[in-house]
Amino acid sequence: MSQSRDEIMALLGRFGKAFNRSDVDEILACVTDDFVWIQAAGAEAPDGHICRGAAQVRHAIAARAELVRDIRFSETVVHFADDRVIGTFRATGTYVANGAPYDVRGVDIYIVRDGLIASKDSYAKQIT
Repeated sequence: MSQSRDEIMALLGRFGKAFNRSDVDEILACVTDDFVWIQAAGAEAPDGHICRGAAQVRHAIAARAELVRDIRFSETVVHFADDRVIGTFRATGTYVANGAPYDVRGVDIYIVRDGLIASKDSYAKQIT
């Protein structure tokens, strides 16, 4: 990583605030043109669902809004591990379909390149 930890923390803070607002334009301003988001859920074994580029990220954020409203990320902790940045979090919101609470913990593994996020590999607890 050529960026300092402070620079990466500032980038992740900006990215996280954009996610809390579902501000897709600001999310995309924090990522590389070839950004890859590997989502925790999906049919693409063994990865879940892989979004590549701006159009797929826009679609994924819109699809999430159809499932969970008022999503908020909190209790974030960031760890640095060689060329990876690991963030733990809690996500809360409300399921659109039935009004039930959405409350899970998860982990994101980031790769930062040239001052932007190049990859976000997401994992979340599966509450059954």
